[in-house]
Amino acid sequence: MTAESAENTTPSPETSTASASPEVAAPEATTTETQAAAESGATASGPESDLAAARRQAAESQERYLRTLADFDNFRRRTVREKEELRQYAASKVLEDLLPALDNLALGLAAASAPNADLKSLVGGMTMVSDQLVSTLANHGLKQINPVGEPFDPNFHEALTHQPDATIPEGHVVQVIRTGYILNGRLLRAAAVLVSSGPAAAETPAS
Repeated sequence: MTAESAENTTPSPETSTASASPEVAAPEATTTETQAAAESGATASGPESDLAAARRQAAESQERYLRTLADFDNFRRRTVREKEELRQYAASKVLEDLLPALDNLALGLAAASAPNADLKSLVGGMTMVSDQLVSTLANHGLKQINPVGEPFDPNFHEALTHQPDATIPEGHVVQVIRTGYILNGRLLRAAAVLVSSGPAAAETPAS
């Protein structure tokens, strides 16, 4: 091989530099930079996204709380109103059933005011009105306590005094001064009674 051919075969510095293909390294650098930028963007947007989601959740929770609070307030108001209406009109049925007895009482009073009123008839009429009242109230659970001759019971009777009685055993009711009442098993008013202390003690003859 001649020196001339050798010179033609050896590549020149310009050709060697051009054939080094710098384009191969450039894409790698670009890809690395893109990934870094993407990771940096994801890192920056992550907390902001979580914060926005937390704010939305807090707003929804606040809205649910206010709605629940409003519903509870409406329920409380409705309960108070219904309770007040129940208190006002609970006795309406009882009063309605008592109206006939009140009508008969008014008729009896009018008859008593008439000239030449018959006392016996008036007593009979008032007795009928009283029985009607007792019967009507009994239908609504009201029971009289009238324990003449029965043992004294402090749970239902109020002893006003003791008195001797030869016919009523000691500790039993001699007389009812004020009738007591029980409503559906619950004591409304105790009966005021006189209680027997037994037969009177024989007087000791004077010496």
